[in-house]
Amino acid sequence: MNRKTILVLILILCSFSVFAGDVAEYVNLGFSADSEYFMFGLYGIEYKSSKPYAELYTVKVAENRFAADGLFSRTYDTDIQPGQDGSGALYNLMSENHDVITGFNINHLDKGRIVYLLINGAEPKDVLEFRDFKNKGSYKVILEQERFGTDKNPSASFYIDLTVTDNTLTKRTYKVGLPDYKREHVLKYRIKQVMFSPDEDSLVFVVEKEILDGAGPSIRYMVETVNLK
Repeated sequence: MNRKTILVLILILCSFSVFAGDVAEYVNLGFSADSEYFMFGLYGIEYKSSKPYAELYTVKVAENRFAADGLFSRTYDTDIQPGQDGSGALYNLMSENHDVITGFNINHLDKGRIVYLLINGAEPKDVLEFRDFKNKGSYKVILEQERFGTDKNPSASFYIDLTVTDNTLTKRTYKVGLPDYKREHVLKYRIKQVMFSPDEDSLVFVVEKEILDGAGPSIRYMVETVNLK
């Protein structure tokens, strides 16, 4: 066995030791034509059952809450073949709920404008600072999180402190999220993406959750939104 093969095996084993649960894939499914709604999906393979699953979430952007009748999830009783990633579960779930997606007028090509992206393998930061040259403003994002419980039964809360400075040096501050809401089994949070809605009126934060789930941590995603107007 050559050195390159040994290195690949070590990396694979290390990844399994860190995440013994399953890691969901996040998919940006787009905004409605008026930027009122944002839809995203998750998919993966359950580590316990080896069955594919998918989840769909529709967010009312200006209000930072889920839209009524816009949440769907399903685990499919189908065996996954080697090399498959479970993405078919998301496609099926979208097809099964096509009429609802059409009702929200989601354009899958209208995905907003990303202004921050955590690259895979990069060290996550609780404090982000970036400039937006299109809107001629600067942004400071502070992820405040607190963990509770024990290592075997954790929970955690978080919120985002956002400071926006415009081109006149006027500052506006926002508190995004629910600081007193403790989510069961969550170990920690990370900001994965920050993007503007297509109408440029709102910011969307994609937040990664590390969850203690059976044999080890699993990864799921959620979003928080804030209207800047």
